Amino acid sequence: MYAYDELDRTIVNERVSEFRDQVARRLSGELTEDEFKSLRLMNGVYLQLHAYMLRIAIPYGTLSSKQMRALAHVARKYDRGYGHFTTRQNIQYNWIKLAELPDALADLAKVGIHGMQTSGNCIRNVTSDQWAGVVPGEVEDPRIWAEILRQYSTLHPEFSFLPRKFKFAITASEHDRAAIKVHDIGLRIHRNEAGETGFEVLVGGGLGRTPFIGKTINEFVSHRDILSYVEAILRVYNQYGRRDNIYKARIKILVHELGIEKFKQEVEEEWMQMRDGALALDPAEVEDIRSRFFYPAYEKLSDTPDELTKALQNPNFEAWCRNSVAAHKQPGYGIVTLSLKPVGGPPGDATAEQMDEIADLAEKYSFGEIRVGHEQNLALPHVARRDLPALWRALDRIGVATPNVNLVTDIIACPGLDYCSLANARSIPIAQEITRRFANQDTANLIGRLHINISGCINACGHHHVGHIGILGVEKNGEEFYQITIGGRADENAELGNLVGPAVPYDQVADAIEDIVEAYLALRQRPQELFVDAVKRLGVEPFKERVYATR
Repeated sequence: MYAYDELDRTIVNERVSEFRDQVARRLSGELTEDEFKSLRLMNGVYLQLHAYMLRIAIPYGTLSSKQMRALAHVARKYDRGYGHFTTRQNIQYNWIKLAELPDALADLAKVGIHGMQTSGNCIRNVTSDQWAGVVPGEVEDPRIWAEILRQYSTLHPEFSFLPRKFKFAITASEHDRAAIKVHDIGLRIHRNEAGETGFEVLVGGGLGRTPFIGKTINEFVSHRDILSYVEAILRVYNQYGRRDNIYKARIKILVHELGIEKFKQEVEEEWMQMRDGALALDPAEVEDIRSRFFYPAYEKLSDTPDELTKALQNPNFEAWCRNSVAAHKQPGYGIVTLSLKPVGGPPGDATAEQMDEIADLAEKYSFGEIRVGHEQNLALPHVARRDLPALWRALDRIGVATPNVNLVTDIIACPGLDYCSLANARSIPIAQEITRRFANQDTANLIGRLHINISGCINACGHHHVGHIGILGVEKNGEEFYQITIGGRADENAELGNLVGPAVPYDQVADAIEDIVEAYLALRQRPQELFVDAVKRLGVEPFKERVYATR
């Protein structure tokens, strides 16, 4: 965990005070909604279909138990008793009254969390691997660098009014759990041939109306130079990015239109003028940030304690361990994923009661730390393996121990037309119906790793382009239809999915997904061949034939 300093607290508290005054002027009629819009967006407040929505940043997905309790408090006191965790490691509240927003933000400020830069044309919440700092084989803890980027970008005067929103993601593992290739800037920490640690920098990734996989602009940027290098990218984007057309304003369009070589030339020329300036990182400054991260005092424990060996005789517990417990860099510990995808439930939602219970369990079993993942699940990153049986029973009691992580019912979905004013179609009911179709755990295990992503509109908040199966809601003559893509992926081998065929109506989506899965089971070469690999081998046609055979 990172310990925030007095400067951080002052910034957050002053922002709450400013926003309180702005809300008062809006309520009095001194500000119109149009005048208020830019002010509320700076604090993570959107106007949705039914109410204002408040989006809260969780920097690089790390929460303390105290912060989780504050999130539960806001859900209970100001909302309707729950919050929605997103693909960008944020949490959203959908029903807060405008007059109560300043009080909600003030309560969150007490524990150092806020809504700044979760909306607007600025640098958004910096995201990272939810297993950062604990997963085996990691080059180093990427959250150190995510925190440096957070401090650098917060209220940055030059980059608070970019052509469009801007997103960073960072990882330091061979397997990418942060989806860095579909972000405006993706950073991969690695070692070069000389054994030095630095960053591969990718630029121009993004989804939405015009999806692109990010391109490598520099294979290796040193620790010293990373801030100056990303600032050079931001300056080029700020200068040349489109401001006349919202659909062409993202950096991915600029990179595409210039080409990566021309874009790199512009960046390198800008960088040469500034790389030895104020942004050149002093190792002492980096170590100061690193020193503010507190790591658990791990015990020396066995990986096979008697308590665990005995409990594994229970098939339900064994299935959960196999699915939801990952290896930890420290012997005797595990990383536990908490599924927020119950069968028939809205993906990514957690009730206030669940959040409070999870905070208690984090203190008891995970040194008071919780993580939020890109996949809209939570994780306890420091669980002693001897405690897994007791933890499982507690998680099962509150409904977050479904052993479906990375399986067909572990669906990523945006709020869709149930909440969002931009959406064309519903996402949540589609996800709920699909989970009911595949509720049988034996069937889900037979299918194996399969990611379904659902977006209610072309803005792609559900990242449908990179789902193994992607579902996009569209509107046709006032009715909800859904385009289906297959073969996408968001990991280190990121690819965009391919369209299966014409959009299908709302009441046929779950049937179409069943058809696709049945085709995969019939056509895979062996049980170990993943769905996404079978699609790559076979192409779209065999799946298209199955889906449209009776339509």
